[in-house]
Amino acid sequence: MTACEVAPPKESECSDDRYTFSGTYTPPITTGLPKRIDSICPECLKVIPAIEYIEDGKVMIKKECPSHGIFKDLVFSDAKLFLQMEEWHFGDGRGFSNPHITGATKCPSQCGICNMHTTSTSLANIDITGNCNLSCSVCFADSNTNPYQPDYEDVVKMMQNLRNMRPAPADAVQFMGGEPTIHPRFLDIVRAAKDMGFSHIQTASNGIKLADPDFAMKAREAGLQYIYLQMDGVDDEVFKKIRGRALLKTKLQVIESARKAGLRIIFVPTVIKGINDHQLGPLIKLAFENLDVLTGIAVQPVVFTGRFAEAERLSKRFTLADMIHEVGKQTGITKAYEDWFPLSAITPFVKLGSAMSGHALTNHTCHHHCVMGTLLFVDKNKNATPGTQFLNLHGLLKEINELAKTTKKRWFKYFSGVKALGLVRKYFNSQKAPAGLTFHKFLKTLDGYSDKKYSWSPDHKGHTYKTFFILGMHFMDNYNYNLERVRRCAIHYSAPDGKLYPFCAYNAGYTFRNKVEKAFVMKDRKAADNEI
Repeated sequence: MTACEVAPPKESECSDDRYTFSGTYTPPITTGLPKRIDSICPECLKVIPAIEYIEDGKVMIKKECPSHGIFKDLVFSDAKLFLQMEEWHFGDGRGFSNPHITGATKCPSQCGICNMHTTSTSLANIDITGNCNLSCSVCFADSNTNPYQPDYEDVVKMMQNLRNMRPAPADAVQFMGGEPTIHPRFLDIVRAAKDMGFSHIQTASNGIKLADPDFAMKAREAGLQYIYLQMDGVDDEVFKKIRGRALLKTKLQVIESARKAGLRIIFVPTVIKGINDHQLGPLIKLAFENLDVLTGIAVQPVVFTGRFAEAERLSKRFTLADMIHEVGKQTGITKAYEDWFPLSAITPFVKLGSAMSGHALTNHTCHHHCVMGTLLFVDKNKNATPGTQFLNLHGLLKEINELAKTTKKRWFKYFSGVKALGLVRKYFNSQKAPAGLTFHKFLKTLDGYSDKKYSWSPDHKGHTYKTFFILGMHFMDNYNYNLERVRRCAIHYSAPDGKLYPFCAYNAGYTFRNKVEKAFVMKDRKAADNEI
């Protein structure tokens, strides 16, 4: 037994990714197929063994509960792509040095966030209301079923909890619900997030209130930067099937309101096979027509929780492999096996940045099957080129990863920065780059990616290309649940009980959401009764 197994290590000890910052050993990700994993029984929620394997070119999951029998479901519709994503895994993160649960040994029942978790908070979610002005059949939050609505002070505490996490405080926060914009103090909450130092502030919204240009302007003035806009397609038939009413006019009004207010929008379609999977191409086209406002599209395959009929899951299941193939087929822009990579691929850049700065950064080390995407460079004529077609990203990342291992102290900062720049140039192919996108402009585009300094500002009219990302997030349900992924989740909920929860533990499996919200409502009710 090593020292790291019995006590939290010092920063200088056990610095590899086999151990979390709090000293817990991290079992490495298993690769290849077939592979054995831990999952849960969809009925009793007990942790049971499962196997992921190839069947007819697809990745399936099969598991057997002693009490409830055998369960089988689709994980990934393209086994080749599934295995290819494993090549982009560059190691695990080390989680938190101050986890809320310090002695956890069982995942996910002891969640909150615990000493076993390996990934820091890439994006923090805060549900500020359970109320909504829609009633969607696919709502994983099951809104409008309880009176959950933290007050302003509760939300501030949840935000402070995120900023207190170490060694990497949460920088990005997203307000959710229900419909967060209907919270009576939504603008005050946004303003508080700005004052507390969050660098990225967004809200997940159906857009009904944000279609009002005055409200959108007030939100921007308060500090809101991005609208994570529920956008399932480009015709009302799709909205009627998924959201229960025609909403296209409202969504287009949101784009105009955002344009006037200086807000940015990310389209977020909930995709259901046979319902709206044919709408990905038209959605991207609509986004390209509004590149002054749209920064990307985040595809969310439907999860079979909440109100959705479980009997339909096999016919309606839409995987990230389906997304990748459909985008290529419907747009002709991307190639399935060349232009897509997992979010965790940026890990080497984070490792290098941490080594050069001398302190831990948000590590983004989620599982390579959780989030997959591509980054497009779009010219003035709306012609798009994936960055992977002129940048050997995989080769670059491998060398950056090795550079990070040798960069240990602050005084290496200048040397390593220069060397990293040289590596980027080495893997940049100017002959394959779009016309006008020089290496210098490419670097400037990356430099201003987050704030659109170079891509959007009228002060940079000579800058030819704008960036646009397409990504998919594969949230799990009780049928395709994989504990290997839960422990590496990068999207965390901050809850009023003072804890953090991985997305797929909060909304599926043991579903901590229900327990947390019920306890909060009961506590709030008792407090109200005491005041009477």
